[in-house]
Amino acid sequence: VQGSFSGVKATIDYDPDNVTRSSVTATIDVNTVNTGDSGRDDELKSSDFFNVSHFPTATFVSTSVSKNGDGLWIHGNLTLHGITKPVVLNVKGPTPPVQGSDGRTRSSFSATSTINRITFGIGKQFPSAIVGDPVKLQIKLVIIKQ
Repeated sequence: VQGSFSGVKATIDYDPDNVTRSSVTATIDVNTVNTGDSGRDDELKSSDFFNVSHFPTATFVSTSVSKNGDGLWIHGNLTLHGITKPVVLNVKGPTPPVQGSDGRTRSSFSATSTINRITFGIGKQFPSAIVGDPVKLQIKLVIIKQ
């Protein structure tokens, strides 16, 4: 099952000349989960999974950024369901900058990582035969030069 979160706010300081000076801070409104099935979304928001009434947001704060061939490694701490664990994002990009119709310069990135839902205390009463333990994260974003 694939899903997405529409309520994401992030600050990205990207230094293409020295990526080690780059950083990312993101806050995700977990209540905005959308799998295309409202019943499933309600179950994911319940105390069985995300428990949005107690843990309405997830956060990611980078701890380091380094080159990875044509992309980047972003190491950071993900806090989800009240539990903080280290996560590494494998980032592709940035794409070459383009100027939008508003005159602002944009580039895009994509990133992937895999987390284990059990280590974040999510759905731990459900065996992996019912709900898989590894969860693949896919992030697609556009940055606008300030």
